[in-house]
Amino acid sequence: MLMKRFLAFFFTVLASAPALAQNWPAGGPITIVMGFPAGSGVDIVARLFQVPMEQALGAKFVMDYRTGAGGNIASEAVARAKPDGYTLLLSTAATHGVNAALYKRLPFDVENDFTPIAPLVDVSNVLTINPTVIDVHTVKEFIASVKANPGKYNYASTGNGTGTHLAFAEFNARAGLNLVHVPYKGGPEALAAVVKGDVCCIFNQVQSVLGQWKAGKVRLLGVTTKTRVAAVPDVPTISEAGVPGYESYIWFGLHGPKGLDPQIVSALNGAVKKAIDTPAVRQRLAELGNTPRYETPEQFRATIKADRASWAAVVKASGASVD
Repeated sequence: MLMKRFLAFFFTVLASAPALAQNWPAGGPITIVMGFPAGSGVDIVARLFQVPMEQALGAKFVMDYRTGAGGNIASEAVARAKPDGYTLLLSTAATHGVNAALYKRLPFDVENDFTPIAPLVDVSNVLTINPTVIDVHTVKEFIASVKANPGKYNYASTGNGTGTHLAFAEFNARAGLNLVHVPYKGGPEALAAVVKGDVCCIFNQVQSVLGQWKAGKVRLLGVTTKTRVAAVPDVPTISEAGVPGYESYIWFGLHGPKGLDPQIVSALNGAVKKAIDTPAVRQRLAELGNTPRYETPEQFRATIKADRASWAAVVKASGASVD
């Protein structure tokens, strides 16, 4: 009798698994959890992908902002969520690359507690200065001025161990500089400090500084990617402008909880591809200084693994650490 009950339960579970994928996403809206605030660069990209992905899937997406701890609060919520396709993480190079090396303890396993779905974009930072504080026009002039005035200049970041901090820490090391790091609570506060002249400069996302740049309040000296950015085509790369070999970029993507049905993963990955192939999306991403990036889930997993190793080396060299 016990064996009959077990077999009945086993075959019921087997029969229900395909049905879950076939019925999804009819069970309700899909929640995208993100660890960064509304209006942030992550949110802007998520909103841009939202409508074409809704159209591709015939589903609604809602945003759930769980900010703090460099995205770890949002990551933990998704790691503990039911793997039914209705709770996803707007992941970043921070949540699945930097944080594993930066934080001494994490309440989840970055690799084993999540299901990679797809990357969305690569995001370039740009060396942004206040010309009333340090009046230079090129990366080489910037380096020369800082070296000629030791201890005079500080740089802002969006927080200890964030991509903006680590991008500048690596720049410091490669260029032989000693600018002092001043962390802020987020992007708006950090950029405001540069505009006010409290600090001389920041590496910040291109999309985040375009408004202040167009208003003439900041000057852009170099982007951190291997190639120039379409939104600011006259701004050279840091590498070509005076620090050969320098490169630093971040990505935004989608993850689900561990155990997400492969059929759901495939459907979500396909919806991302359709969004990336939409001309209006590609045009808007270019205007924001972002580069669309499509990979299969398997390719995305391999990318993240390689990124973790690279970021671990950068974090170690910077000396950054969070309890």
